[in-house]
Amino acid sequence: ALSEKYDALIALGAVVRGDTYHFEVVSNQSARGIMDVQLNTGVPIANAILTVDREEQGHARMSEKGRDAARAAIEMANLLKRL
Repeated sequence: ALSEKYDALIALGAVVRGDTYHFEVVSNQSARGIMDVQLNTGVPIANAILTVDREEQGHARMSEKGRDAARAAIEMANLLKRL
């Protein structure tokens, strides 16, 4: 991102709930990390990290979430170009 080659990025991933508190920590810190990178680089990042209770939920939602994130990334990049 610091190379200025990218107008926007997409963070993809999935966090599946387990039996420990780890799910909340990973979910919160991934969102925080995305925000930090955006603030430090000025490059918008569409968050497509799924947080689900079961893997099946992730499979069912992944294509829609990815598509939505791609649209959001394009919109953010276009908006920044107009500013």
